[in-house]
Amino acid sequence: MSELEFDQQPFMKYDAALMIVRTLRAHGYTVLFAGGCVRDILLRRRPQDYDIVTNATPDKVKALFERTIPVGEKFGVVKVISAGHEFEVATFRADEGYKDGRHPTGVRFTEAREDALRRDFTINGMFYEPTEGRVIDYVGGEDDLKAKTVRAIGDPEARFGEDYLRMLRAVRFAETLAFKIESFTMKAIRANAQRIVEISPERIRGELEVILTHARRAVGLELLEDTGLLRHLLPEVMAGRGVKQGKRLHPEGDVWRHTVLAMSLLENPTFEFALAVLLHDVGKPVTAEPTGDRIFLAHEREGERIAREIAARLRLSNRETETIAFLVRHHMMFKDVPHMRKSTLKRFLGHELFSRLAELHRIDALASNGDLSSYEAAMEAKDRLSEEEIKPKPLVTGDDLAAAGIERGPLMGRILRRLYTAQLDDEITTRDQAIALAKRLAAEPPKE
Repeated sequence: MSELEFDQQPFMKYDAALMIVRTLRAHGYTVLFAGGCVRDILLRRRPQDYDIVTNATPDKVKALFERTIPVGEKFGVVKVISAGHEFEVATFRADEGYKDGRHPTGVRFTEAREDALRRDFTINGMFYEPTEGRVIDYVGGEDDLKAKTVRAIGDPEARFGEDYLRMLRAVRFAETLAFKIESFTMKAIRANAQRIVEISPERIRGELEVILTHARRAVGLELLEDTGLLRHLLPEVMAGRGVKQGKRLHPEGDVWRHTVLAMSLLENPTFEFALAVLLHDVGKPVTAEPTGDRIFLAHEREGERIAREIAARLRLSNRETETIAFLVRHHMMFKDVPHMRKSTLKRFLGHELFSRLAELHRIDALASNGDLSSYEAAMEAKDRLSEEEIKPKPLVTGDDLAAAGIERGPLMGRILRRLYTAQLDDEITTRDQAIALAKRLAAEPPKE
């Protein structure tokens, strides 16, 4: 692909990267694109970022560009600002061993071939000379791209020993590119799968987020299971394998198969919603009746507890944790819609997470026996009732009750909640009725 051909594409970031390339070349340096952007260029995909490598040392790079950020000079990396975009410009290097499963103990500057050999996978180990449209491949990446194969560069054991997160990255690339993992690479992942827990939760979360929100997430889950990584990352999910369910409600199979099928039905989910679907039945394995009756009493409560443990393990935010916990805890509520009191139904329909809970229930039903009657009943009620009926303005306030002689404090709070419930149930419809009921409740204090 020539410079002209590529420049005609609407890649403003590419143009900014090319300015850096031209500047370094004008001063006699070798400079190439590297890594994932080369892979994407060859796959005719739009790269998200452009990593640039050169034989110019960090001090030379900083001297040539007006705006730079020294983010990793000891590893030969400088950020260069070009046309408002940030690019990592790295000096060709070889790593001198690893001690923390992520960072090399030291580096030495070298030439392009040795730099390629330190990288993770062949499809990420190629270079591209953009002004000539020339691919430089020391590792067989072009052949593996054509064969749709994820293959570690050199010895897979050594590559993963340098950074065990690469095992998760192999799954991510195989999923998102629709590639297969090469046999020796797969063997090394299976042999080292238990080491994945040595990686920081934040880095694991980053990879899982991509895997679980991608359109081929069900394939990603199967790969996580096949590699053995899921057994160590999310053993609670793996526990669903072999846990039988009643055929009438779950003709699809055990809890694991149901979960994978549910994940396949998601459409452009957020990470927290994808996790909620992944974990919605995570309480079933620990609540299964020992008699084999395939009854899972209160599995949603146990599921909430487990979901909170997993969220803490992945260092999710409080908001993410509470959202996931709520969805897991309440995903069975739809079956009760026909029997709910008006006040309960209105609170249910008016909850800020109702739409996501409804989508979880819909997916749950489609991934089992396909019965959407409870979902349809809830959505019909949602359509039938106006927003004002679902969330009416309270008939009275605390000031109104205080003016009626009711003392402020915990009792007033309980009375206000009881009044609002009565209002939702259409038991009271006017302010006078609300105050009259409040006085009766004050005389016989309601329990919470």
